[in-house]
Amino acid sequence: MRRQDFAYHLPEDLIAYTPTAERTGSRLLCLNGETGTFVHGQFPYLLDHLREGDVMVFNDTKVIPARLFAHKASGGKVEILVERILSETVCLAHVRASKSPKPGSQLWLGNEVPISVVGRQGALFELDFIPASILSVLDTYGHMPLPPYIEREDHAEDQTRYQTVYGRHTGAVAAPTAGLHFDEALLQAIAAKGVELVYVTLHVGAGTFQPVRVDNVAEHQMHSEWMTISDSVCQTINHAKQEGRRIIAVGTTSVRSLESAAQQSEGDSLQAYQGETDIFITPGYHFRVVDALVTNFHLSESTLLMLVSAFAGYRHIMRAYQEAIAERYRFFSYGDAMFLTRNPHAPDEPIQPLDH
Repeated sequence: MRRQDFAYHLPEDLIAYTPTAERTGSRLLCLNGETGTFVHGQFPYLLDHLREGDVMVFNDTKVIPARLFAHKASGGKVEILVERILSETVCLAHVRASKSPKPGSQLWLGNEVPISVVGRQGALFELDFIPASILSVLDTYGHMPLPPYIEREDHAEDQTRYQTVYGRHTGAVAAPTAGLHFDEALLQAIAAKGVELVYVTLHVGAGTFQPVRVDNVAEHQMHSEWMTISDSVCQTINHAKQEGRRIIAVGTTSVRSLESAAQQSEGDSLQAYQGETDIFITPGYHFRVVDALVTNFHLSESTLLMLVSAFAGYRHIMRAYQEAIAERYRFFSYGDAMFLTRNPHAPDEPIQPLDH
C-alpha cells in the first residue's frame, strides 16, 4: 500500500480558514459504505440518519491554548507548542527557533516568566515552568493551536469555535474536529430521538498533522496519544452490540479510542482502558466496535484519510472526495462533514486508485 494511493488534488480555496457562522451551519455528505451511494444535505440532516437505540460516542477532550511565543536570553525568537503536560509544571513541547535551545538554558515569556529547558526526548523538548503552573501560564500567554494549514493568527472566536461544546478534560493540542459541528440544541435533539450519548477521552496531539513521509504505508511510525474509556461506557456499548444496535463514533479520535480498547480487551466484550495508543488503521483493518462515523474531510495522503478508507472502502471514499470537491464542500478542521456507514467488504478490497 503506497502513500500516493491516498493523494488527491484540492483547490486551495476549498480549505476552510474560518468556521461557519453557526456550528450546525456546515454541509453533510452521507456515504453508504456498503453501496457507495451518497446524499447531500446540511449538518442537522444527520438526525434523519440516526435511529432510536443508537449509541453515539464523543471525544470530550478539551483543547488547551498550547502555542506560546517566547524568546531566548539573547533575544532570539522562539515558538513553543506544548504537546503533552507531564505534571503541574513540566511538559513536552515542540520548539521552533533559528537555533535549538540547549539543556540548562532559559526561555522567557515577556521578561516575567522563565521556562527552563531540561532536555530532549526525541523531537520534543522537556520544559519546566517552575514556579508557575503550565495551565496558568497558558491561560495568560497561550494562543489556540490552529492547524498549520490555517495560515493566519488565532482570533478571539477560535477560543470557543476550535473547541467542542462538550469538552471537559483538558489536554488536547488539536481539536477533535468532527465534534465542532454539534451545538447544545442538536445534542438535545439527538438524545430526544432515543440515541444514547457517551464520552471517551483522547488527548489529540500535534502528531495528527504530521504527514506520512514514507512511500510504503506499513513503514510509517504512528504518533502516540493518551486515552481513557470507562467501564460504564464499555458496558453501554457491549449491551448495545448484544442487542444489534449501532455504535456511531463522532470523529476519528473516537474510532481510535474504541478500536484501541477492543485490541486490549479479552474476548468479544469491550473493556475499560486507560493509557497510550498508537493504533494505525489502514485498509484491510477489521473493525470490532464502530458501525458508523461522523467525520470531517481529511488531508491528502494523511493517516486519517487512510482510516476512513479502511472504514467505508477505499474507492467509495476517493469517489466521495471527488464529489465533495466538485460540489465545493469546505475541507479540513473548520470545514464540512461526512456521515459514513461501515463497508463490510472493505477489509477484502484491493487498493485500486481511480482514474483521474
